Amino acid sequence: MGEAERGESAPRFWVSYWCANGHETRPSFAQDGSVAAPETWDCPRCGFPAGQDQDNPPSPPRTEPYKTHLAYVRERRSDSDGEAILAEALEKLRTTGRPW
Repeated sequence: MGEAERGESAPRFWVSYWCANGHETRPSFAQDGSVAAPETWDCPRCGFPAGQDQDNPPSPPRTEPYKTHLAYVRERRSDSDGEAILAEALEKLRTTGRPW
């Protein structure tokens, strides 16, 4: 279905956005003023945020590395707490023969 079947498209303007990797994206917007061009746009190539200033693009979001369950436990417990919990579990295992 082409433009002839749908009617004439609205007049448009294009805005250039650049991401931290130097990719340029040029989405188009209607000129009627119903929607203003946003300050940032997600780069379709790398997913980083892109801005309208080519020399100063937005910085990519900082991602935290994956943490294991043990890493989260170590954040909440001190070494002495861990040793006490381990000693309690070992004592229970020795007396009952079962860990639970």
